Amino acid sequence: MQNFDFKRPTEFIFGKDTQTRAGEMLTKHGASKVLVHYGGGSVERSGLLEQIEASIKACGIEFIKLGGVVPNPEDALVYEGIKLCKKENVDFILAVGGGSVIDSAKAIAAGVLYDGDFWELFEKRIPVEAALPIGCVLTIPAAGSEGSPNVVISRVAGDGPVQKRGGGGIGIVPTFSILNPELCYTLPAYQTACGVVDIMAHIFERYFTNTKGVELTDELCEAALRVVIKHAPIAINEPTNYNARANIMWAGTIAHNGSLGVGREEDWASHALEHELSALYGVAHGAGLAVIFPAWMEFVHKHDLNRFAYFAKKVWGVNDCGNKAEMASKGIRATRDFFASLGMPINFEQIGAKKEDIDKLVKVLALNSTNRQLGWFVKLSMDDARKIYEIAAQ
Repeated sequence: MQNFDFKRPTEFIFGKDTQTRAGEMLTKHGASKVLVHYGGGSVERSGLLEQIEASIKACGIEFIKLGGVVPNPEDALVYEGIKLCKKENVDFILAVGGGSVIDSAKAIAAGVLYDGDFWELFEKRIPVEAALPIGCVLTIPAAGSEGSPNVVISRVAGDGPVQKRGGGGIGIVPTFSILNPELCYTLPAYQTACGVVDIMAHIFERYFTNTKGVELTDELCEAALRVVIKHAPIAINEPTNYNARANIMWAGTIAHNGSLGVGREEDWASHALEHELSALYGVAHGAGLAVIFPAWMEFVHKHDLNRFAYFAKKVWGVNDCGNKAEMASKGIRATRDFFASLGMPINFEQIGAKKEDIDKLVKVLALNSTNRQLGWFVKLSMDDARKIYEIAAQ
């Protein structure tokens, strides 16, 4: 196990009706003027936004609103939010929505205090040490942004290709996050499935490691995966099953708040590969990951057959036949089949991607990568990335 520093100051408020405590939590953490940041019409149609506003008003806190966050959040709204916060002297941002809304809020929070163009934080990979405090009311368990120091934004301005880049730092870890599984009841099955894949992918990025002596976090990763695999079909078939929704929601937070990755080298090649798909085609992040991750597994699994065989046994219940290669292949196939069983795409064609665009994907990927290299489990070149895209295109 490697040395590590681990700090996650987020206060989590979990359970039924907890969204009504938004004003209470803002008061507790010293907010005096709040930007309420959200996406489209769902939070308005459901009445959630009205509940949040009522809770804030009841505590006598001033607030302004900025909606319009889209999936794969974009820089234009971030710039608008930064300008608005500075003009209105906002001192706290409350994100009401899923990972896209929270990420947009994080970028705004960082940009308000950054002396320069906020995109420099992503372009130059500058760790965010200072930002306006952020609170969250989570509506979609998936990204884990409610408990992480991470953020992903797409740059659509200018004449070049869309650039989707990640960034982060301790400064944008949310101060508090409100998690009510009931808010997920109305999620479409496809969106629920996308969230499940995203959660599993965050665990995969940590589980497939070269670090030795990490039995505890191995076991935690495997347990989290088994729980998500068990409850995902239940949530899709019984949308108002509180227990299923609750287990998935908390798994989404645990999967990406860093606790499963302490002391171990993480990979993150598959996320980088997927970002180019969602940037070019506008697909849901989880859907893109369902296509990319099994392709990545197929390409790299021979690097550590023991780990992949153990993954197959511990997560998917594959019988230990003594043939590590066979077990590994069964585990990869089980992963792909599970994604398909949830209604997820598993190849380029099913997300509208084209094999002839692979050159374009690799070209932009090279611009967004460090030294034209991806990942740590297996350090991938751009030629390796091309081969993984080709597997995904089959």
